[in-house]
Amino acid sequence: MACGYEHPSYNSCRDRHCPKCQALAQETWIEAERARLLDVPHFHVVFTLPAELRPLAAFARRVVFNALLRVAGRTLAAFAERRLGATLGATLVLHTWNRKLEFHPHAHAIVTGGGLSKDGSRWCAAQRAFLFPVKAMSAVFRAKMLAALRREYRQGRFDRFRDFQDPEGFARLARSVMKVDWHVYAKPSFSRADYVVEYLGRYTHRVGLANSRLLDVTERAVTFRTRGAATTTVDPITLLRRFVQHVLPIGLHKIRHLGLYASRPKRDVARHVLGSRPVRPRTTPSWRERLRALTGRDVSRCPVCHGPLQARPLPVARAPPAVAA
Repeated sequence: MACGYEHPSYNSCRDRHCPKCQALAQETWIEAERARLLDVPHFHVVFTLPAELRPLAAFARRVVFNALLRVAGRTLAAFAERRLGATLGATLVLHTWNRKLEFHPHAHAIVTGGGLSKDGSRWCAAQRAFLFPVKAMSAVFRAKMLAALRREYRQGRFDRFRDFQDPEGFARLARSVMKVDWHVYAKPSFSRADYVVEYLGRYTHRVGLANSRLLDVTERAVTFRTRGAATTTVDPITLLRRFVQHVLPIGLHKIRHLGLYASRPKRDVARHVLGSRPVRPRTTPSWRERLRALTGRDVSRCPVCHGPLQARPLPVARAPPAVAA
């Protein structure tokens, strides 16, 4: 710039695990989801794998993560059919970390507070402050998850897992996890779909450790915020090891839709029954317009002299040799 202002702007890698590349993707996803959500109360339900299954999940991530999302969805669908006689709508999101960046696989589900009756003639609403009993959901979730893992075990998906080299290994693990309570948590409902989509957006594109949580970085230690004012400090190698264990297998879909949110025809019927109009997607703005709305920054103008910015490549640390050695 004529005023001398310079600022490095790194190319977006667009990787779903990158802490710098998810803000615009999140906003784009939220706008698309507005057209999907029904304007009914929603609940936030969390399904968590017990600690005893974490080594197996770390060994066969694709198998166990797919089973977790599939079983969580089937558990919700089974309770909706049994207690409401209806088909509900849900969006499930896989997370694999806790606030200390430790391995902690769980699934967040945003669930409609009710569902469409089997004949499509009426909306069967759940209680405002109560979806389904969490203890009963926990027991069903545990039984369905163990049945799913048993099928995978019989198909040889865990053949190289060290604990299963003993022929009794899987049976021993199954008995141990049957003795513990599986954590299923449900929050009270959201009253409006607008609140739901904003809340859900926090979970769909969240990464294990955002840059905003980093407090201090040295060659020997990294300190980051965990919950509230609490912090934790680890050495850089430990931080890297914790972070990379949350990189998902290629092609694994961490966001899944269930029931009404997986079927547009059923969703349209539900809207007709509820007497609500379809939500039309808004005009998609450019990425520069979205970034300006999100951060207040106009990346086409210099923040000092307000003239047009000129993009130039950053200098490389070392130029390649002119002649191969």
